[in-house]
Amino acid sequence: MNNIDKKNPFKTPKGYFDSFQARLMDKLVQEEPNVPKNDGFQVPEGYFENLGNDIGQKLKNETKVVQLHPFKKYYIAIASIAAMMLLVLGLNMNTDKNIAFTDLADSDIEAYFDTHELDLSPYEIAEMIPVDELEVSDIIQNQIQENHILEYLNENIDDFEELNMIENE
Repeated sequence: MNNIDKKNPFKTPKGYFDSFQARLMDKLVQEEPNVPKNDGFQVPEGYFENLGNDIGQKLKNETKVVQLHPFKKYYIAIASIAAMMLLVLGLNMNTDKNIAFTDLADSDIEAYFDTHELDLSPYEIAEMIPVDELEVSDIIQNQIQENHILEYLNENIDDFEELNMIENE
């Protein structure tokens, strides 16, 4: 870039653009315009009369249509099948078919007993619970607060005499 001549080789004479418009107008007035009298474009004779027949003839000639993407529909079908397979495999990957009793929430068990009548008295339920498997630590760890007991009794017991288990035996 340093070797390039910084001088502009194209120069205009001094005062060239000052009198340019006047010189141009003088030249236009003196000479006849150089514009051709004909536009140079001609339509062949009878062109528009035969145009309909020519177009009809070209339309009658059947041309073969070559598809640019002949395998495109197969690619779409394969891609959709692959997507469905991935979806099915992804949904079945983390399913565990072994459901245990410990998977149930306490609220679900309580809701079941609330909605289904078992026709069992508290004594019959107590007879089913194996006492020899109970540990004292099980009872001690689940300490029930006094206000919860009173709230439960207010909601579920109609007659306080039912609570007196000594007389019912």
